[in-house]
Amino acid sequence: MQNNHFLRNALPLFILLAAVACGKPADYTSFVDVRIGTGGHGHVFVGADVPFGMVQLGPTSIPQQWDWCSGYHASDSTVIGFSHTHLSGTGIGDLFDVTVMPVIGEVTYARGREADPASGLWSYADRTREIAEPGYYSVPLLRYGITAEMTATDRVGISRYTFPAAADAAIVIDLENGGCWDRLTDSHLEVVDDCTVQGWRFSTGWAKDQKQYFRAVFSKPVTVTEEGPYARCSFAASEGEKVLLKVALSPNSMEAAAKALEAELPGWNFDAVRKTAKAKWNDALGVIKIDTDDPAARTVFYTALYHTMIAPSLFSDTGEPNEYTTFSLWDTYRAAMPLYNIILPEKRAEFVNTMLDIYDAQGKLPVWHLVGNETDCMVGNPGIIAVADAIVKGIPGIDFERAYAACKASAMLDERGQDLRKQYGYIPCDLFAEACGYDMEYAIADAAVAHAAEKLGYAEDAAYFSERSHSWRNFFDAGTGFVRGRTSKGGWRTPFDPLYRPDYTEGNAWQYTWLVPQDLSGLVDCFGGTDATLEHLDRLFAASEELGEGAPPDMSGLIGQYVHGNEPSHHIVYFYSMLGQPGKAADMVRKILSEQYSTEYDGLAGNEDVGQMSAWYILSALGFYQVEPASTRFWLGSPIFRKAEIKVAGGKFTVEAPGVSDVNRYIQKVLLNGQPWTKPYIEFADIEAGATLTLEMGNTYLEAIRQ
Repeated sequence: MQNNHFLRNALPLFILLAAVACGKPADYTSFVDVRIGTGGHGHVFVGADVPFGMVQLGPTSIPQQWDWCSGYHASDSTVIGFSHTHLSGTGIGDLFDVTVMPVIGEVTYARGREADPASGLWSYADRTREIAEPGYYSVPLLRYGITAEMTATDRVGISRYTFPAAADAAIVIDLENGGCWDRLTDSHLEVVDDCTVQGWRFSTGWAKDQKQYFRAVFSKPVTVTEEGPYARCSFAASEGEKVLLKVALSPNSMEAAAKALEAELPGWNFDAVRKTAKAKWNDALGVIKIDTDDPAARTVFYTALYHTMIAPSLFSDTGEPNEYTTFSLWDTYRAAMPLYNIILPEKRAEFVNTMLDIYDAQGKLPVWHLVGNETDCMVGNPGIIAVADAIVKGIPGIDFERAYAACKASAMLDERGQDLRKQYGYIPCDLFAEACGYDMEYAIADAAVAHAAEKLGYAEDAAYFSERSHSWRNFFDAGTGFVRGRTSKGGWRTPFDPLYRPDYTEGNAWQYTWLVPQDLSGLVDCFGGTDATLEHLDRLFAASEELGEGAPPDMSGLIGQYVHGNEPSHHIVYFYSMLGQPGKAADMVRKILSEQYSTEYDGLAGNEDVGQMSAWYILSALGFYQVEPASTRFWLGSPIFRKAEIKVAGGKFTVEAPGVSDVNRYIQKVLLNGQPWTKPYIEFADIEAGATLTLEMGNTYLEAIRQ
């Protein structure tokens, strides 16, 4: 199987070389394999979209188990319809709004949440003839003999269905999607004319109050028969006839959906829309150009870049300032948001300003915001970290005083255990579930507020939040060398087992002992010095991979007790660089890049997590990673490409690594714009301005870069 993947991935290299020789722009979409992550626990979206678009139009399958959070899994070929919204890489399912299904003959409809959708609209898809690429999706539906194709603009999905001859053909609009994760609370369908219907779908699920408005237009007249939240739009089809459907979405009104349709897709040229979608993806993916002879690494890299650009997704109407949703911030504050600050100068302020508008609406920065709803999913205050990071980096287009006020106010709330933290100085494990997980993430956010306060000259605030960012130290037990739950009376939770999970979030004491990216010096003090800290760090990667009974599937991608499939571990390998052992960092970075990512369908170690898993790969493959919250420092690791050119606000930031190979993985010498560079990190300002970072590589394992 691996050889087949190599052959499939090698071909784009020749395409690239031929394009360069002819002076044509490279087709970066040809390097993307959207099926990577559709197996295992990747949970990635498959379908048609444009970068950060409102529409994610693709198939939704019958199974609604955990591995079908995106509606698609490599192990299954059922289709109950093509939904216009999907999530990608999440650990919870939702959306699947405005599902449409082409059919022949009479079909029955699923009824309610407990109904079996297999009794109604479903069909097997012929995955052997499936085409899935950025901006386009096509698959034959075996039950009906219909080939489905789809592409998209920002707010409009357009489908093209090729029918066999049938007097009783139809396209069914399904606003219930009864087998899916959320529950319909209200729906509306109305006929505008013989080619147009419009309506809305309101539902509750992960996001409690979801509202999706739409307008749908057919390329030929249809007869509409409504049955509750379903509309059968019937017509006669001749052999090979192509019937098109355009569906525009709006979070606010049917009228706004109609305006989006007119503004973005007034015509019917499906192939032109597909071409434009591809061009948008090429522009987006072309922000980074890499030089490598490894086609598999190229495919993994550009697929990862593609996955970082599915969300945040657009959540405002045409003619309005761009705002977004699907902020999986507990995941993305770690690598995806810092990556966006480098490669998306035109969008990064839009993301942060959306978060500030969310603050104005709900009184706190987002935690996990989805289609206008705060889900409060996961722990800590991750929105603070993302906003403070923009302040510290000086991202243009943001009112820093407004942003800081939102950070400070959100950090001072008394909800979600923060009142206990103020009272005791930490969150007691006998009073609050996942106490260590919550408190330690709050501590990271406090450090981010402190850095933002320092940047803006608020010395008193900086001192207060800096001190509060040390709350995690209350959990450190020198006797065991782990962080562990502490009770309201000051004692430890006993007996102690480092595999015990209830005091942590999707983890145990092994991983959470290292969840202090804001306070590594404090951890060194707790362990009793750098050498002792490094010994404990070595133990983490050498420990047994036993997780204990009932461990959640999120805890995947293990190297010892390091869990790459879940975010709290993502910064840990770079502690080696920060502690003066860049050689060990290089070894572990390379091990993760090669073992936890591949071109296979299960080529992700865990949930893609809305771009975070992929962002870790992108930054690490380039050779650097931001460890500390709200920081300007990107710590050096081990690049895998000879050269990478990154479009940045100031022009082009180039990373050169001549002679790099699997053996020559260790940085021997660093030059910035040809001048010696002795720091073990690169500053954001140097990246932003545009520069050339030269990393001279070799096979010598040495402590080459130290402060």
